[in-house]
Amino acid sequence: MPRLTRALAAAALAPTVLALFPAAAGAAPLPAAAAAPGAMAAAPYEYLGWGSPQKPTDVMAATGVTWFTLAFVLSDGTCNPKWDGSRPLLGGSDEAAIKSIRAAGGDIVVSVGGWSGNKLGEKCRSAGALAGAYQKVIDAYHLKALDIDIEDTEFSNATVRQRVVDALKAVRAKNPGLVTYITMGTTPSGPDATGKDLIKRGAAAGLANDGWVVMPFDFGGHTGTMGQATVSALNGLKAAVKSAYGYSDDAAWRHTGVSSMNGITDEPGETVTTGDFRTILAYAQQHHLARFSFWSVNRDRACGSGTDADACSGIAQSPYAFTKIVAQYRG
Repeated sequence: MPRLTRALAAAALAPTVLALFPAAAGAAPLPAAAAAPGAMAAAPYEYLGWGSPQKPTDVMAATGVTWFTLAFVLSDGTCNPKWDGSRPLLGGSDEAAIKSIRAAGGDIVVSVGGWSGNKLGEKCRSAGALAGAYQKVIDAYHLKALDIDIEDTEFSNATVRQRVVDALKAVRAKNPGLVTYITMGTTPSGPDATGKDLIKRGAAAGLANDGWVVMPFDFGGHTGTMGQATVSALNGLKAAVKSAYGYSDDAAWRHTGVSSMNGITDEPGETVTTGDFRTILAYAQQHHLARFSFWSVNRDRACGSGTDADACSGIAQSPYAFTKIVAQYRG
């Protein structure tokens, strides 16, 4: 979750919902099965809790996108998953939105984590308990794909990083065919030391993760365009995944992914344009990345007077300009 959303985190955790419509060295290489190709690989984030969310079915009709990454599932203060840590998994507007997406021929990835709120990785005190919390989400929606957006204190704590890896390995074993992504921040040259450690822990544990995904924005400084900086970050990610898992170049690319941000980001002077998205699309198509997503559909429109930055891109654009580019990706 980008920092633009943090100021509204407290509101996001309230029960009121807005209108329905975010190897270790020496380890044996794992099998190099790639993530499922097709529409699942292009699943932009939409946050239904706030940010004036659009009806997912309207987005589908306007853009051709059929998959969404719905954010975020958090802890309710215990080892129990809820939307934003407050809304129940079933029986509410979130489930209604998911049913509407599926009725229109689409599907969803659920994202667990983000920057703000109580993290399941911290509130669940063992890998087994955390796997149980993930399983509740999987069972609630009969998921085909799960995204762990690991940030802030969940990311920085080595014990929690290992817990997430072990829990994800357990749910993959229990749910054959489940596609899993781990999403994290990055530098312009690829994952930092913490990110590389997380990937190495995954390889050492035997976690056959489908996609190691970076969020190439909020760099705090970069050279060239944001599209070029993203390519540099993805090259670094591919190298880290190849080194940890012992993959070939092709297999390493197929196990990496990107989750960008559209328009003005949290950093002064940092803007991601549709031209940058086309650069990312070309790179993703060339290397068959596991995932091309972005934060967020809520922001994929120009701002009106007084509109908050979680509901628009901050640049001149046509509605859904970024989503339409992502929708072209098919793995």
